[in-house]
Amino acid sequence: MTAPLRIGNASGFYGDRFDALREMLTGGPLDVLTGDYLAELTMLILGRGRLKDPARGYATTFLRQLEEGLGLAHERGVKIVTNAGGLNPAGLAHEIRVLAEKAGVPVRVAHVEGDSLPVPDGYLTANAYLGGAGIAACLRAGADVVVTGRVTDAALVTGPAAAHFGWGPDDLDALAGAVVAGHVLECGTQATGGNYAFFRDFLRDHEPTRDHEPTRDDEPRRDRERGHEQGRDRGRGRGRAHPLLRPGFPVAEIHADGTCVITKHDGTGGVVDIGTVTAQLLYETGGARYAGPDVTARLDTVRLAQDGPDRVRLSGVRGEAPPPTLKVGLNRLGGWRNEVVFVLTGLDIEAKAQLVRDQFADAMARSRTEPKDVRWELARTDRADAATEETASALLRLVVRDQDPEAVGRAVSGAAVELALAGYPGFHVTAPPGKGSPYGVFEARHVPADEVPHIAVLPDGRREHQEPPVRTRPLRDAEPPPLPAPLPPGPTRDAPLGRIAGARSGDKGGDANVGVWVRGDDAWRWLAHELTVERFKELLAECAELDVARHVLPNLRALNFVVRGLLGEGVAARHRFDPQAKAVGEWLRSRHLPVPVALLEADHAPEVTV
Repeated sequence: MTAPLRIGNASGFYGDRFDALREMLTGGPLDVLTGDYLAELTMLILGRGRLKDPARGYATTFLRQLEEGLGLAHERGVKIVTNAGGLNPAGLAHEIRVLAEKAGVPVRVAHVEGDSLPVPDGYLTANAYLGGAGIAACLRAGADVVVTGRVTDAALVTGPAAAHFGWGPDDLDALAGAVVAGHVLECGTQATGGNYAFFRDFLRDHEPTRDHEPTRDDEPRRDRERGHEQGRDRGRGRGRAHPLLRPGFPVAEIHADGTCVITKHDGTGGVVDIGTVTAQLLYETGGARYAGPDVTARLDTVRLAQDGPDRVRLSGVRGEAPPPTLKVGLNRLGGWRNEVVFVLTGLDIEAKAQLVRDQFADAMARSRTEPKDVRWELARTDRADAATEETASALLRLVVRDQDPEAVGRAVSGAAVELALAGYPGFHVTAPPGKGSPYGVFEARHVPADEVPHIAVLPDGRREHQEPPVRTRPLRDAEPPPLPAPLPPGPTRDAPLGRIAGARSGDKGGDANVGVWVRGDDAWRWLAHELTVERFKELLAECAELDVARHVLPNLRALNFVVRGLLGEGVAARHRFDPQAKAVGEWLRSRHLPVPVALLEADHAPEVTV
């Protein structure tokens, strides 16, 4: 039988842990090491950087990581595949060859191009999301390092797997399995316990035992005791190492049929279990059909099973022909913005906030330069009778936007500063008001796949064009599956949803997704009927007037909600307090609703701090 292909990941975003590449190369056996450096916001950043220096446009961090990593990979026979090429994969490939020559490391470098499309007037970047075919061609030609521009995140895995196992475009189930594996790996340590809703499950061995649940009066004493206890733990080495201090990066052991095991290097931190993998599967996805250039993977067919400590097996994934179009991401400058955060302390918070708004509106009217878009948000972070000034304070956030930089610049900062001695008692701001800055807008379009060149530039310089799939299928929502039988009626108790359910949320342009899952069949019977779109909107009032779609994934005991327009013009526009919707899921988990007592008293219901 063919041995599994071991693919690890060393980067989930541009700015991830710098030494992860070395850790992955030295921590255990690998065949391929990937690095994901691109996101919608990253392409805008690279586009602005390229305006200053046309020779750049790639992730310079990756090149610095290779100063040591290139030799290590060569010694261990590990192929490196990365999208760090960004807007200039050819330029990064050239710099890697220069680095290899200086270091005396005989590596063959290839790259993939064609994703960069003609940029429409008024835009900075226009890039199609390519699949893994070009990567596979480079590896088949003997490349040791493959650099791409904008490919789908999962292509970093489908390409090496297709090259290794000899898959063709009709091996849809195998390709779909690799897509799912790639989606789990792409965000690095999110698959090994990072950003995990039930993180406290992994910390129980490290929390001091208490004879009673602390009250607020106990908190200072409790914190002192916890510090002393942890100091004693470190001194005498009681218990195992803290699992979440430094989670290891994930590894996928991919088999010839597309099934895989998600794991990590032995001895590294973090945890791989069904929960951590489920959370990542739901991250930044939509319906049951997960479309890509190589294949449309059916997320409703994924089956998870614990395969041992820190090992989760993914099987049963079915694939369908990919859509006939490719997604294209466009970035442009949307205008100018400025922000001021006023600190309101103590009593009369609402009245103080209203006074600021009225005074600011009057100042703008007098200046005749009022910004087109003015938004206020009052965050009641204050507590009554607080022990510290900070906990007695609320934050009033002002965000202004306009096409004219002057409208959000000195007029806004000057109006804020001039209130210092004429405003509410205790006036101060978190930072001195600035002159404003440009913000970006991300847009997604679709173009026919056969109109986008997909070119593998092989190690010897030959250019190999990749043909688009012959078999395609227009993307449509899957038919809703039948719901499980509801739980029989019984007593309920008002409790946070997070007592029962985990969640993970993220962004896609101006939309947000919130994946919600549970860990038992009874909890699933309750969640599937309780958390409707109407209940979701009721719990998250920000979403009440927006279009929300619910997708049911029974194999994962999960619901995935897609909220259209929650993020306005996308992360670069910083439309809201949490511009990437990273914590919307945690907000949902904190909301109270009637929960069956039987579920709250079940063994699998975690403790939460409220």
